Amino acid sequence: MSAPMPRFTRRCQAALLWLFVLFATPALANESSFRDQVYDTTLPLSQRIAAMQALTGLEPDPDRVYRVCIWDIFGRSGPLFAAAQDQRRKIIQFGINVEMVPYTSESIMVEELKSGTCDAALMSGLRARLFNQYTGTLDSIGGFPERNQMRLALQLMADPRSAERMVSGDYVVMGIAPAGAAHVFVNDRSVNTLAKASGKRVVVLDYDPTQARMIAGVGATPVVADIVNAPNMFNTGVVDVLAAPLAGYEVLELHKGLSPDGGIIEMPLTHITMQLIGRAEVVPNELAQFVREAFYEGFDEIISRVAMEEAKVPERWWIDIPDQDRLDYERMMQQARLQLRDEGYYSADMLTLQRKIRCRADSGREECSNPVE
Repeated sequence: MSAPMPRFTRRCQAALLWLFVLFATPALANESSFRDQVYDTTLPLSQRIAAMQALTGLEPDPDRVYRVCIWDIFGRSGPLFAAAQDQRRKIIQFGINVEMVPYTSESIMVEELKSGTCDAALMSGLRARLFNQYTGTLDSIGGFPERNQMRLALQLMADPRSAERMVSGDYVVMGIAPAGAAHVFVNDRSVNTLAKASGKRVVVLDYDPTQARMIAGVGATPVVADIVNAPNMFNTGVVDVLAAPLAGYEVLELHKGLSPDGGIIEMPLTHITMQLIGRAEVVPNELAQFVREAFYEGFDEIISRVAMEEAKVPERWWIDIPDQDRLDYERMMQQARLQLRDEGYYSADMLTLQRKIRCRADSGREECSNPVE
Protein backbone atom coordinates (compact mmCIF):
# COMPACT_ATOMS: atom_id res chain seq x y z
CA MET A 1 0.00 0.00 0.00
CA SER A 2 1.49 3.35 -1.05
CA ALA A 3 2.06 6.12 1.44
CA PRO A 4 -0.52 8.94 1.56
CA MET A 5 0.32 11.86 -0.71
CA PRO A 6 1.90 14.77 1.22
CA ARG A 7 -0.47 17.69 1.74
CA PHE A 8 2.01 20.07 0.05
CA THR A 9 2.03 17.95 -3.12
CA ARG A 10 -1.76 17.80 -3.23
CA ARG A 11 -1.92 21.59 -2.86
CA CYS A 12 0.61 22.02 -5.69
CA GLN A 13 -1.43 19.78 -7.97
CA ALA A 14 -4.60 21.67 -7.09
CA ALA A 15 -2.87 24.96 -7.86
CA LEU A 16 -1.58 23.67 -11.20
CA LEU A 17 -5.08 22.45 -12.05
CA TRP A 18 -6.53 25.91 -11.34
CA LEU A 19 -3.80 27.54 -13.45
CA PHE A 20 -4.73 25.23 -16.31
CA VAL A 21 -8.41 26.09 -15.98
CA LEU A 22 -7.75 29.84 -15.72
CA PHE A 23 -5.26 30.15 -18.57
CA ALA A 24 -5.64 27.19 -20.92
CA THR A 25 -9.40 27.09 -21.21
CA PRO A 26 -9.76 30.58 -22.77
CA ALA A 27 -7.11 29.64 -25.33
CA LEU A 28 -8.97 26.47 -26.22
CA ALA A 29 -12.22 28.39 -26.40
CA ASN A 30 -10.65 30.99 -28.69
CA GLU A 31 -9.25 28.25 -30.91
CA SER A 32 -12.67 26.63 -31.16
CA SER A 33 -14.29 30.00 -31.84
CA PHE A 34 -11.80 30.84 -34.59
CA ARG A 35 -12.28 27.47 -36.25
CA ASP A 36 -16.06 27.85 -36.15
CA GLN A 37 -15.72 31.24 -37.82
CA VAL A 38 -13.45 29.85 -40.54
CA TYR A 39 -16.05 27.26 -41.53
CA ASP A 40 -19.08 29.54 -41.14
CA THR A 41 -19.94 30.51 -44.73
CA THR A 42 -22.59 33.00 -43.53
CA LEU A 43 -19.86 35.32 -42.20
CA PRO A 44 -18.11 37.94 -44.35
CA LEU A 45 -15.05 36.54 -46.10
CA SER A 46 -12.80 39.11 -44.44
CA GLN A 47 -13.90 37.94 -40.99
CA ARG A 48 -13.34 34.30 -41.89
CA ILE A 49 -9.87 35.04 -43.25
CA ALA A 50 -8.99 36.99 -40.09
CA ALA A 51 -10.11 34.01 -37.99
CA MET A 52 -8.01 31.66 -40.15
CA GLN A 53 -4.94 33.85 -39.68
CA ALA A 54 -5.50 34.06 -35.93
CA LEU A 55 -5.92 30.29 -35.73
CA THR A 56 -3.00 29.26 -37.94
CA GLY A 57 -0.63 32.19 -37.48
CA LEU A 58 -0.50 32.68 -41.24
CA GLU A 59 -0.23 36.33 -42.25
CA PRO A 60 0.68 38.04 -45.52
CA ASP A 61 4.43 37.63 -46.02
CA PRO A 62 5.94 38.96 -49.28
CA ASP A 63 9.08 36.92 -48.64
CA ARG A 64 7.20 33.59 -48.42
CA VAL A 65 6.31 32.26 -51.84
CA TYR A 66 4.28 29.07 -52.14
CA ARG A 67 5.31 26.91 -55.10
CA VAL A 68 2.26 25.47 -56.82
CA CYS A 69 3.07 22.97 -59.57
CA ILE A 70 0.68 22.59 -62.50
CA TRP A 71 0.49 19.56 -64.74
CA ASP A 72 -0.22 20.54 -68.35
CA ILE A 73 1.11 18.43 -71.22
CA PHE A 74 1.46 21.65 -73.23
CA GLY A 75 3.45 23.36 -70.49
CA ARG A 76 3.27 27.10 -69.97
CA SER A 77 1.17 27.61 -73.11
CA GLY A 78 -1.42 24.99 -72.18
CA PRO A 79 -5.07 25.52 -71.15
CA LEU A 80 -4.68 24.04 -67.67
CA PHE A 81 -1.82 26.37 -66.82
CA ALA A 82 -3.85 29.34 -68.11
CA ALA A 83 -6.82 28.33 -65.93
CA ALA A 84 -4.50 27.93 -62.94
CA GLN A 85 -3.26 31.48 -63.40
CA ASP A 86 -6.86 32.66 -63.06
CA GLN A 87 -7.16 30.80 -59.75
CA ARG A 88 -3.90 32.37 -58.60
CA ARG A 89 -5.60 35.77 -58.42
CA LYS A 90 -8.20 34.33 -56.03
CA ILE A 91 -5.61 32.66 -53.81
CA ILE A 92 -3.63 35.89 -53.43
CA GLN A 93 -6.60 37.54 -51.70
CA PHE A 94 -6.05 35.15 -48.78
CA GLY A 95 -2.64 36.69 -48.19
CA ILE A 96 -0.76 33.89 -49.91
CA ASN A 97 1.95 34.69 -52.47
CA VAL A 98 1.83 31.94 -55.10
CA GLU A 99 4.25 30.98 -57.85
CA MET A 100 2.77 28.74 -60.56
CA VAL A 101 5.23 26.29 -62.15
CA PRO A 102 4.23 24.19 -65.20
CA TYR A 103 5.15 20.52 -65.60
CA THR A 104 4.63 18.49 -68.77
CA SER A 105 5.19 15.21 -66.87
CA GLU A 106 2.56 14.43 -64.26
CA SER A 107 4.63 11.62 -62.73
CA ILE A 108 7.67 13.85 -62.20
CA MET A 109 5.49 16.57 -60.70
CA VAL A 110 3.94 14.10 -58.25
CA GLU A 111 7.38 13.01 -57.07
CA GLU A 112 8.34 16.65 -56.53
CA LEU A 113 5.22 17.14 -54.43
CA LYS A 114 6.24 14.16 -52.31
CA SER A 115 9.80 15.48 -51.93
CA GLY A 116 8.62 18.94 -50.88
CA THR A 117 9.82 20.76 -54.00
CA CYS A 118 6.19 21.60 -54.65
CA ASP A 119 4.01 22.94 -51.83
CA ALA A 120 0.95 21.92 -53.85
CA ALA A 121 0.30 20.32 -57.23
CA LEU A 122 -2.59 20.32 -59.70
CA MET A 123 -3.08 16.84 -61.13
CA SER A 124 -5.67 14.57 -62.71
CA GLY A 125 -8.30 13.12 -60.42
CA LEU A 126 -7.02 9.63 -61.26
CA ARG A 127 -3.58 10.53 -59.92
CA ALA A 128 -5.06 12.41 -56.94
CA ARG A 129 -6.47 9.10 -55.68
CA LEU A 130 -2.91 8.30 -54.56
CA PHE A 131 -3.19 11.16 -52.05
CA ASN A 132 -6.87 11.08 -51.09
CA GLN A 133 -8.89 7.99 -51.89
CA TYR A 134 -12.19 9.72 -51.13
CA THR A 135 -11.87 12.59 -53.62
CA GLY A 136 -9.86 10.41 -56.00
CA THR A 137 -12.92 8.19 -56.39
CA LEU A 138 -14.88 11.10 -57.88
CA ASP A 139 -13.46 9.97 -61.24
CA SER A 140 -14.69 6.38 -60.83
CA ILE A 141 -15.86 4.60 -63.96
CA GLY A 142 -19.53 5.44 -64.53
CA GLY A 143 -19.54 7.57 -61.39
CA PHE A 144 -21.27 10.56 -62.96
CA PRO A 145 -23.00 10.12 -66.31
CA GLU A 146 -24.16 13.76 -66.27
CA ARG A 147 -22.38 17.06 -65.69
CA ASN A 148 -24.88 18.38 -63.15
CA GLN A 149 -24.21 15.33 -61.01
CA MET A 150 -20.53 16.26 -60.86
CA ARG A 151 -21.52 19.85 -60.07
CA LEU A 152 -23.48 18.72 -57.01
CA ALA A 153 -20.61 16.50 -55.86
CA LEU A 154 -18.09 19.34 -56.11
CA GLN A 155 -20.46 21.61 -54.20
CA LEU A 156 -20.50 19.03 -51.42
CA MET A 157 -16.70 18.70 -51.49
CA ALA A 158 -16.36 22.47 -51.02
CA ASP A 159 -18.84 22.53 -48.14
CA PRO A 160 -17.18 23.02 -44.71
CA ARG A 161 -18.98 19.91 -43.50
CA SER A 162 -16.67 17.89 -45.79
CA ALA A 163 -13.51 19.58 -44.49
CA GLU A 164 -12.28 16.63 -42.43
CA ARG A 165 -12.53 14.38 -45.50
CA MET A 166 -10.15 16.65 -47.37
CA VAL A 167 -7.15 15.70 -45.22
CA SER A 168 -5.54 12.31 -45.67
CA GLY A 169 -2.17 11.56 -44.13
CA ASP A 170 0.32 14.27 -45.03
CA TYR A 171 -1.81 15.84 -47.75
CA VAL A 172 -4.83 18.10 -48.09
CA VAL A 173 -7.19 18.57 -51.03
CA MET A 174 -7.12 22.31 -51.76
CA GLY A 175 -9.52 22.40 -54.68
CA ILE A 176 -11.35 20.30 -57.26
CA ALA A 177 -12.18 21.50 -60.77
CA PRO A 178 -14.34 19.85 -63.44
CA ALA A 179 -12.54 18.61 -66.55
CA GLY A 180 -15.56 17.49 -68.54
CA ALA A 181 -16.73 14.13 -69.84
CA ALA A 182 -14.46 11.21 -70.68
CA HIS A 183 -15.55 9.09 -73.63
CA VAL A 184 -14.35 5.97 -75.39
CA PHE A 185 -12.67 6.63 -78.77
CA VAL A 186 -12.47 3.69 -81.22
CA ASN A 187 -10.84 3.37 -84.65
CA ASP A 188 -13.66 1.09 -85.84
CA ARG A 189 -17.18 2.40 -85.32
CA SER A 190 -18.63 -1.10 -85.47
CA VAL A 191 -17.26 -1.54 -81.94
CA ASN A 192 -20.41 -0.26 -80.24
CA THR A 193 -20.95 -3.10 -77.78
CA LEU A 194 -18.81 -4.75 -75.09
CA ALA A 195 -18.80 -8.03 -76.98
CA LYS A 196 -17.27 -6.36 -80.04
CA ALA A 197 -14.40 -5.00 -77.95
CA SER A 198 -13.03 -8.51 -77.59
CA GLY A 199 -9.59 -8.80 -79.17
CA LYS A 200 -9.11 -5.05 -79.48
CA ARG A 201 -6.03 -3.29 -78.12
CA VAL A 202 -6.95 -0.83 -75.36
CA VAL A 203 -4.72 1.74 -73.63
CA VAL A 204 -4.34 1.36 -69.86
CA LEU A 205 -2.37 3.76 -67.65
CA ASP A 206 0.99 2.56 -66.35
CA TYR A 207 0.34 3.62 -62.75
CA ASP A 208 -3.11 2.03 -62.60
CA PRO A 209 -2.74 -1.80 -62.83
CA THR A 210 -6.43 -2.39 -62.09
CA GLN A 211 -7.34 -1.01 -65.53
CA ALA A 212 -5.49 -3.87 -67.19
CA ARG A 213 -7.56 -6.44 -65.28
CA MET A 214 -10.79 -4.67 -66.23
CA ILE A 215 -9.88 -4.59 -69.92
CA ALA A 216 -8.80 -8.22 -69.94
CA GLY A 217 -12.12 -9.08 -68.29
CA VAL A 218 -14.05 -8.11 -71.44
CA GLY A 219 -11.68 -10.03 -73.69
CA ALA A 220 -9.66 -7.05 -74.90
CA THR A 221 -5.89 -6.69 -74.85
CA PRO A 222 -4.48 -4.07 -72.44
CA VAL A 223 -1.57 -1.98 -73.72
CA VAL A 224 0.31 -0.07 -71.02
CA ALA A 225 1.07 3.60 -71.65
CA ASP A 226 1.50 6.84 -69.73
CA ILE A 227 -1.04 9.62 -69.90
CA VAL A 228 1.15 11.69 -72.26
CA ASN A 229 1.89 9.16 -75.01
CA ALA A 230 -1.47 7.32 -74.92
CA PRO A 231 -3.18 9.71 -77.40
CA ASN A 232 -0.30 9.34 -79.86
CA MET A 233 -0.56 5.55 -79.64
CA PHE A 234 -4.20 5.84 -80.66
CA ASN A 235 -3.47 8.33 -83.41
CA THR A 236 -0.80 6.10 -84.95
CA GLY A 237 -2.85 2.90 -84.76
CA VAL A 238 -0.80 1.17 -82.07
CA VAL A 239 -4.04 0.74 -80.09
CA ASP A 240 -7.66 0.49 -81.20
CA VAL A 241 -9.42 1.99 -78.19
CA LEU A 242 -8.67 5.04 -76.04
CA ALA A 243 -10.58 6.54 -73.10
CA ALA A 244 -9.96 10.29 -73.12
CA PRO A 245 -11.51 13.64 -72.16
CA LEU A 246 -13.82 14.84 -74.91
CA ALA A 247 -12.29 18.31 -74.50
CA GLY A 248 -8.98 16.86 -75.71
CA TYR A 249 -10.34 16.03 -79.18
CA GLU A 250 -8.73 19.00 -80.95
CA VAL A 251 -5.65 19.70 -78.83
CA LEU A 252 -4.66 16.00 -78.87
CA GLU A 253 -5.53 15.70 -82.58
CA LEU A 254 -7.63 12.60 -81.93
CA HIS A 255 -9.26 12.93 -85.36
CA LYS A 256 -6.11 11.21 -86.66
CA GLY A 257 -6.89 8.05 -84.73
CA LEU A 258 -10.59 8.20 -85.58
CA SER A 259 -10.08 8.54 -89.33
CA PRO A 260 -11.44 7.14 -91.48
CA ASP A 261 -13.82 4.63 -89.89
CA GLY A 262 -13.70 5.33 -86.17
CA GLY A 263 -16.04 7.03 -83.76
CA ILE A 264 -16.77 8.13 -80.20
CA ILE A 265 -19.17 6.22 -77.96
CA GLU A 266 -21.79 8.85 -77.10
CA MET A 267 -22.33 7.49 -73.58
CA PRO A 268 -19.82 9.15 -71.21
CA LEU A 269 -17.46 6.85 -69.37
CA THR A 270 -17.65 9.38 -66.55
CA HIS A 271 -17.04 13.05 -65.78
CA ILE A 272 -13.52 13.71 -64.58
CA THR A 273 -11.70 16.22 -62.38
CA MET A 274 -8.46 18.05 -61.81
CA GLN A 275 -7.45 18.28 -58.16
CA LEU A 276 -5.07 20.59 -56.31
CA ILE A 277 -3.25 18.58 -53.64
CA GLY A 278 -1.21 20.39 -50.98
CA ARG A 279 1.23 19.37 -48.29
CA ALA A 280 -0.72 19.56 -45.03
CA GLU A 281 2.32 20.69 -43.06
CA VAL A 282 2.54 23.75 -45.31
CA VAL A 283 -1.13 24.40 -46.09
CA PRO A 284 -3.49 24.19 -43.07
CA ASN A 285 -6.91 22.76 -43.80
CA GLU A 286 -8.47 26.03 -42.64
CA LEU A 287 -6.64 27.87 -45.44
CA ALA A 288 -7.42 25.10 -47.92
CA GLN A 289 -11.13 25.57 -47.18
CA PHE A 290 -11.08 29.00 -48.81
CA VAL A 291 -9.30 27.65 -51.86
CA ARG A 292 -11.83 24.81 -52.19
CA GLU A 293 -14.68 27.30 -52.11
CA ALA A 294 -12.95 29.49 -54.70
CA PHE A 295 -12.52 26.48 -56.98
CA TYR A 296 -16.22 25.65 -56.75
CA GLU A 297 -17.21 29.27 -57.36
CA GLY A 298 -15.28 29.01 -60.62
CA PHE A 299 -17.17 25.90 -61.76
CA ASP A 300 -19.25 27.65 -64.43
CA GLU A 301 -16.28 29.59 -65.78
CA ILE A 302 -14.15 26.47 -66.02
CA ILE A 303 -16.86 24.27 -67.48
CA SER A 304 -17.68 26.90 -70.13
CA ARG A 305 -14.09 26.59 -71.38
CA VAL A 306 -14.39 22.82 -71.35
CA ALA A 307 -17.70 22.97 -73.23
CA MET A 308 -16.13 25.16 -75.94
CA GLU A 309 -13.54 22.46 -76.57
CA GLU A 310 -16.12 19.65 -76.47
CA ALA A 311 -18.24 21.49 -79.03
CA LYS A 312 -15.41 21.15 -81.57
CA VAL A 313 -16.19 17.44 -82.01
CA PRO A 314 -17.98 16.95 -85.37
CA GLU A 315 -21.33 15.17 -85.25
CA ARG A 316 -20.14 12.49 -87.69
CA TRP A 317 -17.98 10.83 -85.06
CA TRP A 318 -20.77 9.99 -82.59
CA ILE A 319 -21.76 6.34 -82.14
CA ASP A 320 -25.21 5.80 -80.65
CA ILE A 321 -25.67 3.05 -78.09
CA PRO A 322 -28.88 0.95 -78.15
CA ASP A 323 -30.88 1.13 -74.92
CA GLN A 324 -30.25 -2.52 -74.00
CA ASP A 325 -26.53 -2.14 -74.60
CA ARG A 326 -26.57 1.03 -72.51
CA LEU A 327 -27.99 -0.94 -69.59
CA ASP A 328 -25.28 -3.58 -70.11
CA TYR A 329 -22.63 -0.85 -70.00
CA GLU A 330 -24.03 0.50 -66.74
CA ARG A 331 -24.04 -2.97 -65.18
CA MET A 332 -20.47 -3.58 -66.35
CA MET A 333 -19.31 -0.30 -64.87
CA GLN A 334 -21.09 -1.02 -61.59
CA GLN A 335 -19.38 -4.42 -61.35
CA ALA A 336 -16.03 -2.75 -62.04
CA ARG A 337 -16.65 -0.21 -59.27
CA LEU A 338 -17.63 -2.94 -56.81
CA GLN A 339 -14.53 -4.96 -57.65
CA LEU A 340 -12.25 -1.94 -57.26
CA ARG A 341 -13.99 -1.01 -54.01
CA ASP A 342 -13.46 -4.50 -52.61
CA GLU A 343 -9.80 -4.37 -53.63
CA GLY A 344 -9.36 -1.11 -51.74
CA TYR A 345 -8.91 1.00 -54.86
CA TYR A 346 -12.13 3.03 -54.61
CA SER A 347 -13.61 4.67 -51.50
CA ALA A 348 -16.82 2.93 -50.46
CA ASP A 349 -18.14 6.16 -48.95
CA MET A 350 -17.65 8.08 -52.20
CA LEU A 351 -19.27 5.33 -54.25
CA THR A 352 -22.29 5.52 -51.95
CA LEU A 353 -22.44 9.29 -52.35
CA GLN A 354 -22.23 8.96 -56.14
CA ARG A 355 -25.03 6.42 -56.20
CA LYS A 356 -27.23 8.73 -54.13
CA ILE A 357 -26.53 11.61 -56.50
CA ARG A 358 -27.31 9.47 -59.56
CA CYS A 359 -30.57 8.29 -57.98
CA ARG A 360 -31.49 11.81 -56.99
CA ALA A 361 -31.26 12.75 -60.68
CA ASP A 362 -33.08 9.61 -61.87
CA SER A 363 -34.85 7.51 -59.25
CA GLY A 364 -35.89 5.00 -61.91
CA ARG A 365 -32.37 3.67 -62.33
CA GLU A 366 -31.99 -0.05 -61.66
CA GLU A 367 -29.45 0.56 -58.88
CA CYS A 368 -31.86 2.77 -56.91
CA SER A 369 -34.28 -0.01 -56.04
CA ASN A 370 -31.51 -2.46 -55.13
CA PRO A 371 -28.51 -0.44 -53.91
CA VAL A 372 -25.22 -2.30 -53.55
CA GLU A 373 -22.89 0.71 -53.38
